[in-house]
Amino acid sequence: MAKTPITVAYGDGIGPEIMSATLRVLEAAGAELDIETVEIGEKVYKRGVDTGMDPGAWDSLRRTRVFLKAPITTPQGGGYKSLNVTMRKALNLYANVRPTIAYSPFVETKHPTMDLVIIRENEEDLYAGIEHRQTNQVYQCLKLITQPGSERVIRYAFDYARANGRKKVTCFVKDNIMKLTDGLFHKVFDQIAAEYPDLQHETLIVDIGAARLANTPERFDVVVMPNLYGDILSDVTAEISGSVGLAPSANIGDGFAMFEAIHGSAPDIAGQNVANPSGLLLASVMMLVHIGQASVAERVHQAWLRTIEDGVHTRDIFREGVSSQQVGTTEFADAVIARLGQQPKVLKPVSYREDAAIAHRAWHPAPKANKQLVGVDVFLDWQPGSPNDLGEQLSAVHVGDLRLEVMTNRGIKVWPNGLPETFCTDHWRCRFRKHDGASVERSEVVELQRRIVEAGFDVIKTENLYTFDGVPGFSAVHG
Repeated sequence: MAKTPITVAYGDGIGPEIMSATLRVLEAAGAELDIETVEIGEKVYKRGVDTGMDPGAWDSLRRTRVFLKAPITTPQGGGYKSLNVTMRKALNLYANVRPTIAYSPFVETKHPTMDLVIIRENEEDLYAGIEHRQTNQVYQCLKLITQPGSERVIRYAFDYARANGRKKVTCFVKDNIMKLTDGLFHKVFDQIAAEYPDLQHETLIVDIGAARLANTPERFDVVVMPNLYGDILSDVTAEISGSVGLAPSANIGDGFAMFEAIHGSAPDIAGQNVANPSGLLLASVMMLVHIGQASVAERVHQAWLRTIEDGVHTRDIFREGVSSQQVGTTEFADAVIARLGQQPKVLKPVSYREDAAIAHRAWHPAPKANKQLVGVDVFLDWQPGSPNDLGEQLSAVHVGDLRLEVMTNRGIKVWPNGLPETFCTDHWRCRFRKHDGASVERSEVVELQRRIVEAGFDVIKTENLYTFDGVPGFSAVHG
């Protein structure tokens, strides 16, 4: 078998220890790897590279397109960028795959039969990182959900389920509130689910979904969700499975892939030979499947399962009466190597198909809609008086029939006919439309903003209101 080039980073804190342990196991198992080692993380940050990754590391990744990464430490303060976020966006790693399995009775958990995979959209949502302070009192973070971003990760989730013998895909959203953004994710999920009649599918509102995930995780199989929900709930499932230290993660894109443990660099225990390498080792198993070395992946995973059920445990999962031996990082790797070729007797054996790697498929652009401008939301920084005072003043500012229709504060209608009990900040959304819903010229929007500024108001933002094939592309104001 030809060797597959991969890029390896030993990271910070416990990173060098668990990476060394992982690579020893892979070598002993017969993995055919051509390893390029790069330096990333704290030392690179402190050399003045704000991404934590030297240009040489990027060059290596462009050659190998596969990254096995130990955890890193991001220095506090100083405007340092998150390396993980940079990697995901720069390399288009749109799908974060986090399997979570309970290894009961060898690892303590209240959910002994849980065996699920969370697939999290990895690039957009609130993690676009677009934030603004707009007034003295109000800060804003923009939530971006796109049709191609949703389609790619949802289709990957269904393909993953099919390739790995899973039966059901569940979608978590909050589209009873965020009807456009999460509503789009839900809509795309339903469209793609129809292409996979062999798989069950369901959609849950994220709050009740999260409650069920924490209480009865065994009811789930593959769960796909937008970025923020997936980030939070994949950590929850890892914790309730018994230990975050056992959880691997894959970040998959069209041309690149990154594999890592989900835990951090744990500098407080670095250099003590006590860290559990399992998360990174299991991430390397996912990597082996991805690069077409499924038989080696299976060999490593079976040996790891046998080690766990033999009670050879690191400090984080050691339990008197269950564990037979507490070992360090190095000794744990030795124990896995000693069991290569063996299968578990109690825990469920794994089986990986040689064709289990998921082929990337192009997303399908939505048909071009007829887009029509029908109004504008003008946001003001204003606090001299009541909503009625502001409404009266703004009603006098208009461009022809483009007039003030409604005002909200923190999303709550306050004019006309607002409730006097409503608490208001200094941040006001003022919606201008024509009385018959007629189209608006862009020049009218510009002129309206000019007149509002000339009237003495502080315009902090505007959002044009569009319809798409006659359907409003903006949230309604009720009340």
